[in-house]
Amino acid sequence: MKITVLAVGKIKEKFFRDAIEEYKKRLGRYCRLEIVEVEDERAPESLSPAQELLVKGKEGEALLKRIPPKAWCIALAIDGRKLDSPGFSKKLESLALAQKSHIVFLIGGSLGLSDEVLKRADERLSFSDMTFPHQLMRVILLEQVYRAFKIAGNEPYHK
Repeated sequence: MKITVLAVGKIKEKFFRDAIEEYKKRLGRYCRLEIVEVEDERAPESLSPAQELLVKGKEGEALLKRIPPKAWCIALAIDGRKLDSPGFSKKLESLALAQKSHIVFLIGGSLGLSDEVLKRADERLSFSDMTFPHQLMRVILLEQVYRAFKIAGNEPYHK
């Protein structure tokens, strides 16, 4: 299985980069992992709703250009379906059984994902009703993907 994390923005903080590298290393025995970053749009702190749509639209266009045509896309969105870790593991297993060999997780920038990206997604997944920084979300996602493979393989995972 190939897993791509397609995300807006670069990881600036070293501690996030280190955590991502650790999970990339751990996941190497379970899947082919690729992390693709698209540039985030510069925007002042306070934007009008129209400006927010413009920023999300530009970031969304960049994401859409990078999605492989046959990939199964899961958008990380606050209004998405919530799963516990065993449920997420079963979800990844069911996608593999359905011959969805390339899964793309979509992570938006600080304003979230555009409507166009959400429409392209095959499904939406939420990790919480809370808002997380998009850099941290990459770490959380990779940890949960790793945990899902450990659960699927009946392998121990320290809690």
